[in-house]
Amino acid sequence: MKFEMQKAILLAENIHDFIKYVQKNHEHKNSFRFQPDKLYQVKLLIEEYKFQIIADELLRINQYSWDEKYTHYLVDHFSKGLEIINEYVQKNYEDLFLITSRLYILKDLSQTFTKMEREAFS
Repeated sequence: MKFEMQKAILLAENIHDFIKYVQKNHEHKNSFRFQPDKLYQVKLLIEEYKFQIIADELLRINQYSWDEKYTHYLVDHFSKGLEIINEYVQKNYEDLFLITSRLYILKDLSQTFTKMEREAFS
């Protein structure tokens, strides 16, 4: 179970990093990397799907012991929000293409939990 705890903590840390990355780039409105309105929409989606709370909870519950049921519940909610953000970024790829690499990392980390869940129930 130590391995699953470490994966959950790694996912939570990457969620925190993604949130910081979006917020930092949104604060620099003169940046030529992103169109401010589209990046603001990503920021609003992050807040709507409560990524900060999910990351904090993943860190909290997996810090000392493994809580499989609650971890999968949090990852499922995170995956739903991530899917919406990914669709938005794909529709506005020209303006938000720098975010795609971070989204791929988050998607791959969250999919490891769903694969484990499928194997456990098979």
